[in-house]
Amino acid sequence: MFSNKPSVNILTSLLVAHGVKHAVVCPGSRNAPIVHNLNECPDITCYPITDERSAGFFALGIAQATDEPVVVCVTSGTALLNLAPAVAEAHYQHQSLIVVSADRPAEWIDQLDGQTLQQPGALAPWVKKTVTLPDLSPLTSHYSPLTSHLSPLPWHCNRLVNEALIEATDDTHPCVHINVPLNEPLFDFTVETLPEERVIRRYAPATDYSCLPQQLLDDLQSAKRPLIVFGQLSPRRFHYEGIDHLFSHIIVLHEALAPFTSVSPFEEVLTPHSSHLSSLTPDFILYVGDAIVSKRLKHFLREAEDAHTWRISLTGEVEDTFQNLRGLVVGDAEAILQALDSKFSPHIPHLSPHAVNYRRQWLQLLSDARQQLDNPPLTFSEEGAVRLLEQQLSSLISPHTSHLSPHSSHLIPLSVHYANSTAIRLANRYAKGHPVWCNRGTNGIEGSLSTAAGFAAAVLSPHPSHPSPLIFCVIGDLSFFYDQNALWNTILPRLNLRILLLNNGHGAIFDHLQGLGQSAAHPALVAGAHHTTAEGICQQCGVSRQVATDLEQLQKGILWLADAETRGPRLLEVML
Repeated sequence: MFSNKPSVNILTSLLVAHGVKHAVVCPGSRNAPIVHNLNECPDITCYPITDERSAGFFALGIAQATDEPVVVCVTSGTALLNLAPAVAEAHYQHQSLIVVSADRPAEWIDQLDGQTLQQPGALAPWVKKTVTLPDLSPLTSHYSPLTSHLSPLPWHCNRLVNEALIEATDDTHPCVHINVPLNEPLFDFTVETLPEERVIRRYAPATDYSCLPQQLLDDLQSAKRPLIVFGQLSPRRFHYEGIDHLFSHIIVLHEALAPFTSVSPFEEVLTPHSSHLSSLTPDFILYVGDAIVSKRLKHFLREAEDAHTWRISLTGEVEDTFQNLRGLVVGDAEAILQALDSKFSPHIPHLSPHAVNYRRQWLQLLSDARQQLDNPPLTFSEEGAVRLLEQQLSSLISPHTSHLSPHSSHLIPLSVHYANSTAIRLANRYAKGHPVWCNRGTNGIEGSLSTAAGFAAAVLSPHPSHPSPLIFCVIGDLSFFYDQNALWNTILPRLNLRILLLNNGHGAIFDHLQGLGQSAAHPALVAGAHHTTAEGICQQCGVSRQVATDLEQLQKGILWLADAETRGPRLLEVML
């Protein structure tokens, strides 16, 4: 029988799943549920040591003898601090200790209650990873981690333990610290079995990526509904040549921030009332790149409870965006995909008919969605402004560079930056034929214009006879006025920076948040309503400016903004 503490059971299950075999345990009441569970596991040998200082070094000796990570478990309070000498020694010996400390509930820390002190971070200089588990005491211990999108705390707990144990079992043998806050009562040992927890594995293939994880290959080849998803990825760092087999047999969904010449209009496919959603749900997901803008796509993929998600990661960090991550492959995305393509190619004749039909269904729905986006009449609106700009940019892209040219960046005659919020969402509908840049790492509105200006400065031609590339920035009014000092610098007059300012007098993204309109604070205090224009800023900084207040002026303004024969900064302000 095991403890009734869900966090303790998740921890115990994953220690066994990650192959931990030895645990040094120290006496105490707060850590009793953890010690009890460890003792109940036939795969783990427990060693009782009373003095925590000695226990740490005892665990170090086991790690030296076995060359495996070893748990050392202590109760709350100063017991943890007594491990510092041994953990420091293990750190410099590259021996892995998994410090598991019981802790008091967070609300009682620093409240003059017994055995309470700030335990997270206490061993920070000598551990590679510190996690504090959420206290799941109010929740039932019987839950399925496959439905974790409905229970965020168990999913969070599972992910945190996996993160720590992935580091502890790394070839570099670092130490980690898992802090476990526990509420009373502590001594209820009535759970019959440990939960079957999702295990996340991290793989670092050979430098030539010749030995990819067999489990990845097996999952892909057996999938009936395989899907590749691209997040933000610099076109400077990815060329998709040499991945023909994979991309021509597995459906690829991507936004404007992915290094492709077009976007997948999946937003229009994944509408809430679509009759296709159940048949489109993947059973295998390969996630490449970084941030994804679409909340709808993220929600859809989080609902794929049975999907095995594999992540190609440059850093190896656990980024469980869809809450169903199974494996991390660490390294360069292009090289890994090329290796996967070569290993996948011989199995194409044996590809499941379900997988073929799955891709065909997606392609048809995406084609229908693209026609719906392109057919509506042009209007004087944010959508109309971006559609007109993108149509004009298509005529400016050189035939020799229209395939994206990330490997010859100096040949690209233009680059396009979209600011956050409404602007980047419009890019995901209409951008085509060129890379899209956006500060999507943290999704803030500050700095979009400054980033575009810095980009323009970096590609500035050193020869006056050679024109510099055109750098476009599509930006909303709040982002623009927040970052207006991007135009206050001495290099600006030399930059071919072209700004499409969508000025509707407030943050338009707030118009789409359900329920916010009921608040009296919505227009002025939340959405930032204003009556500001860019006229004064442009005059002060020497930026040529035109204004569009109707469709005819917008059409003429876009031609003026995209005039490649002129030089210097220009701004078209669309007053909506």
